[in-house]
Amino acid sequence: MIAFASDAISKDSPLPRRTVRLCPVRAGFLCVALLAAPLSAETIAITGGTVAIGDGSAPIPNGTVVIADGRILAAGAHVAAPPGARRIDAEGKWVSPGIVAGISTLGLLDGYGMPETNDSTAEKSPFSAAIDVAPAIDPAGQRVAIERSAGVTRAFVMPVAGNTMFAGQGAVIDLGADGDPVTRPRAFQYVELGEDGAAPGGGSRPAAHALLRAALAAAANPGSAGIAGKDSLITRQDAEALVPVIRGTMPLLVHVERAADIRAALGLKAAYPALRLVLVGASEGWLVADRIAAAHVPVIAAALLDLPEKFENLAATQSNVGRMVRAGVSVAISNIDISEGPYESYLTQYAGNLVALTRVPGAQGLGWGAAFATITSKPAAAIGMDGEIGSLRPGRRADVVIWDGDPLELASAPTAILVDGAAQPMTSRQTRLRDRYLDPVEKALPKAYER
Repeated sequence: MIAFASDAISKDSPLPRRTVRLCPVRAGFLCVALLAAPLSAETIAITGGTVAIGDGSAPIPNGTVVIADGRILAAGAHVAAPPGARRIDAEGKWVSPGIVAGISTLGLLDGYGMPETNDSTAEKSPFSAAIDVAPAIDPAGQRVAIERSAGVTRAFVMPVAGNTMFAGQGAVIDLGADGDPVTRPRAFQYVELGEDGAAPGGGSRPAAHALLRAALAAAANPGSAGIAGKDSLITRQDAEALVPVIRGTMPLLVHVERAADIRAALGLKAAYPALRLVLVGASEGWLVADRIAAAHVPVIAAALLDLPEKFENLAATQSNVGRMVRAGVSVAISNIDISEGPYESYLTQYAGNLVALTRVPGAQGLGWGAAFATITSKPAAAIGMDGEIGSLRPGRRADVVIWDGDPLELASAPTAILVDGAAQPMTSRQTRLRDRYLDPVEKALPKAYER
């Protein structure tokens, strides 16, 4: 049963402007119907919960989050609910910003072994840096709903390198259940410069760096570059796509792991001072953390990569993130190099493990607030979007998750999810399959035919 501090209402009725207690995960469809559609245009007050702002601060007991017109109006302790606001009682629950997946292929890849569902790479294309993933993102992909129901509300969707070490232009998307997922197209350029970039970059790391520098030089004069189909190092379209990179209006995300590759990537800042460099992976970042911090370069790290699976991460340690943060590096975490994605729901576990490391003798972890920021505000800040997403600070988009417990604990799960202030369905193909086969009774037709 679901208890309400309001009159009984049907799933098709508008929600009265009275306090409502949130229903459990399995009643997610009803939750969405009750918190229904006009939420994004309303003023909403979520009261009584433990509020995690997501900016690195400690959780706030008995806090309030106020949403107006799809944006955060206020959040924290001693925040008053505006008169006439729709109230949601979150007593005994946690309220946080949605999880931001720093590196993902959500919407581009819906299943392995099925090339027709894979739009993440284009090995036969004459283009590389010019590739823009935004037109191919499918908001109806099965994994989008699965990750959304786990509390992920935004993702940085990256292409995968194909014919050169340039993968192309990634996009920031929301995981809302609508047909307009792209928050920011062409949000960053993604480049491979480690082991994964050597082969497509010409056969070695020096060849990849030579091509990168030639491409950036061509971006200063795109008209001098070649055209698609002609024998040239870089097409004119690719050179034009790199113009925002050298001007500093588009971040350049560079995937590097070993310390030597990190130092080489940092060297790009000397040649192009305006470059907004972001290191991705950086499993040996702790070895050169002082240099990363001095260059003011943020990192979207592999979360807890602690095994030497490749020659380029022989010095991997689970204390990597903690040591870089201690040196002054701004660090977000991601799934890169850890799991075949996009399993973004693992991010809360990884952040929780960072907290657990603070209790392991000799290890370097993070406090709760700092760990939670690595999957909320820190990835947003890495690409210059922390003024829009990633926290419950005023003015940010109202991507809000209400949890039945501490979001960094494995046993916790979302009970309600809002994207831009609009309530989201809590169901996915997984939950529908679960519910279909909960009833073992045989019927006239196989269960696959049931609605």
